[in-house]
Amino acid sequence: TTQKGNLKHIGLPVFYDKSQFMGLDLNTIRNLELVETMRTKSKEGSLLGVIDNTRTAMGKRLLRSWIERPLLDIKKPRVGLVGEILVKFHPTANNEIVKTIEAEGAEAVMPDLIDFFQYSFYNANFKETHYDGTWKGKEIGNIAIKFVDYLRKDMIAALKASKRFTPPHPITEMAAKASEVVSLGNQTGEGWFLTAEMIDLIDDGAPNIVCMQPFACLPNHVTGKGVIKALRKKYPQSNIVAIDYDPGASETNQLNRIKLMLSTAFKNIGEKPHIDTPTKNLDERIAEVFGG
Repeated sequence: TTQKGNLKHIGLPVFYDKSQFMGLDLNTIRNLELVETMRTKSKEGSLLGVIDNTRTAMGKRLLRSWIERPLLDIKKPRVGLVGEILVKFHPTANNEIVKTIEAEGAEAVMPDLIDFFQYSFYNANFKETHYDGTWKGKEIGNIAIKFVDYLRKDMIAALKASKRFTPPHPITEMAAKASEVVSLGNQTGEGWFLTAEMIDLIDDGAPNIVCMQPFACLPNHVTGKGVIKALRKKYPQSNIVAIDYDPGASETNQLNRIKLMLSTAFKNIGEKPHIDTPTKNLDERIAEVFGG
């Protein structure tokens, strides 16, 4: 019988680009014994049988689909996404920026949400030293950081072993890098953490960055848009564009700025950045395209 109920758990269809996968016909899949053996027609002894450690039916189906559609080694520019936390993670607030970037042929890199909470815990250290924070508050914050790292240690280990993904960096390491550009006293909103995310993305091979913020979010303008010049000087390979997201902002203007950033990203994709030969930044590309 048909069960009538709430279908909110079902999302919209997700389209994938066939050009990203290697096309395998049925004969190839059978001859290579990817999902079943030729003799017994069973999973045992096939590639799927060897590597299948999944625990759910959904996981088994997903693994089989990956085996039957292996990814091609396509080099794409990686585009990091940072900014005010709502605009950054909510697709309606950022006009589906992930889909926009992927539709243009680039790879969208979204940093971890949990690190924002680690940033909040870590701030107690600076408050205890420079503001009116207490020793107790600092210790509680440091214990919370260690507890969160313990909970996600298996995930971090898996990401480190991966060839396609990068693990989150320790918040102490992020703070040390950010302190070279801004003061850790910037703790309003995303504060220094916004700068730290951009530095981590650059270090992890995603020098192309979209920095998103609401029009009137002053803290993000200070530690986001305000540090772009310093980051370009410190990391010449960086290609950063700041975009305001506001009900009155022009979506066309947002899209044009993203595409200009991507044009630079694609132009530099085959080049290894060097400290003596910095790549062109967005302002130079605008002048090149429109003159002036």
